[in-house]
Amino acid sequence: MTRSTGLFSRLGRVLTLVEDLLEERTGQAPSEETFDRHRAFRFDARRGPGRLVPIAHPEPFDLGDLHGVDRPLERLVRNTEQLLAGLPCNHVLLYGERGTGKSSAVKGLLSRYADRGLRVVEVRRDDLEHLPEVLRCLRGRPERFLLFCDDLSFSEGEVGYRELKAALEGTLEARPRGVCIVATSNRRHLLPERRSDNRDVRLDEDGELHLGEALEEKLALSDRFGLVLGFFGFDQPTYLRIVRHYAACAGVDAQDPELRAEALRWALDRSSRSGRTARQFVDDWVGQKRLAGAEAPSDPPQARGGPAT
Repeated sequence: MTRSTGLFSRLGRVLTLVEDLLEERTGQAPSEETFDRHRAFRFDARRGPGRLVPIAHPEPFDLGDLHGVDRPLERLVRNTEQLLAGLPCNHVLLYGERGTGKSSAVKGLLSRYADRGLRVVEVRRDDLEHLPEVLRCLRGRPERFLLFCDDLSFSEGEVGYRELKAALEGTLEARPRGVCIVATSNRRHLLPERRSDNRDVRLDEDGELHLGEALEEKLALSDRFGLVLGFFGFDQPTYLRIVRHYAACAGVDAQDPELRAEALRWALDRSSRSGRTARQFVDDWVGQKRLAGAEAPSDPPQARGGPAT
């Protein structure tokens, strides 16, 4: 009986390996069980035609940890609720200053809604040319998917630009139901903008403004996102409020005057007042304090029987 159990166990592992190999070589969609067990995936096109690879340990994030971006976050959450309910929703571009919570917002959506069937598929910029294959893998699935393109920007003529534009809107093939593209970028229009782009802008005899071809091309991609939400830098009170929030979560005194002074100095050194800067400061602050506490002797040498000085 024991030998039979061991044999069946080994056969199960072999079948799993064969299944993974077939997915890798043929590009077929993950199995039903894989979609049930995993919440996040990454499209990997390094071998074979590309496949969805489960992310075993997606980074959790609580949307309640985002401060100072209430309005764009509210609209992002509402759009996701529409997606989950099977209602019309829009593709989303989150743009703005670094460290303001754009990527964290997407991670927070997964943490909040995974139990309701939300899944996130990360597609790197270099793999955007494979977007049609990604969409085919998701067609007909009962789950709801966010196709996540992080830190997105393009140079003119770069691979993947036109595939993304077609996936957003413009191809004859209908997009799969339950799929929403969410991209983050520091650029509002995703492409570099130059003064020379404005040379072809003109007014006709009726006073109507006509943009040049180069400028029209650069606006064409971002215009296909139905929701374009800005995440901008914070003022000092908001930055300090975020510092106090993370400090309280870490179990240290959030009202410590030294904490405030050092947080401002940290932001000045980094030339940034953002949520990321606040979290990095608190990580450093808490780490230093606890390291100093661990290294400091809990009793004076005399109390431990050491020699008096």
